[in-house]
Amino acid sequence: MRKNKKTSIIASAESFIVRGLMMKLKGIGIDAEFCGSDVHKLQQKEDVTDLFIVYMDDAITADTDLLVYLKTVCMQKEKAVALIGSKEEYDIVMKYLAKEMVWQWFERPLDMDKFLSEIQKFMTSFSFDSLKKNLLIVDDDLDYMHMIREWLKDTYKVSMVNSGLQAITWLAKNKVDLILLDYEMPVTSGPQVLEMLRSEPDTKDTPVMFLTGKSDRDSIVKVLDLKPTGYLLKSIKRDELHQKLGDFFREKE
Repeated sequence: MRKNKKTSIIASAESFIVRGLMMKLKGIGIDAEFCGSDVHKLQQKEDVTDLFIVYMDDAITADTDLLVYLKTVCMQKEKAVALIGSKEEYDIVMKYLAKEMVWQWFERPLDMDKFLSEIQKFMTSFSFDSLKKNLLIVDDDLDYMHMIREWLKDTYKVSMVNSGLQAITWLAKNKVDLILLDYEMPVTSGPQVLEMLRSEPDTKDTPVMFLTGKSDRDSIVKVLDLKPTGYLLKSIKRDELHQKLGDFFREKE
């Protein structure tokens, strides 16, 4: 395994500003290489690059092949992206990239001291997992729970417990961005777990989606006052589950 993290700078041209950026990075001992914006050239560097630094301009924001490539390589190979540019450029690029893969956005005019300080922090302590949303799956069906974890683990940090009481104990020590909660469980049902969560200050606002085989109106109405975030049928397919979760986190942002 490589000990030193490496950066690749993506820009439409090796301009005076980009060369200055590389010089500054190398001046503090950081390996920085200009890679342009050609996807085929970037593919040759992806296995030795930990951080893609994207210097945005009109050409970059219009290059959909590049943006789609970045999204794919970051998710599949756990790379991170730093963006440099205006708010308008950032908004365009974020239509393609998921927020969890973007390590930081630096607005122009660039505060060089802050940029170099943050890059140094990245080099010493960054983990791709730190960008991922935290999910907790609560389900007494171990086979189903492990299947869902396999579906989601590349995109999210996924923890699992197999009972309502274990969930309460686990959440007393850990924070999550979303709970996927089985509706029907022995001893302590999903609605009972949600009621307990809503009664505690630390978890009263934690988003909860029910994982359920029950789609009847009575089951839904029964828990409306507890304000669940949503209902996911256990027959849901992998792609649909990713779409639902992605939509939820995008709307939340």
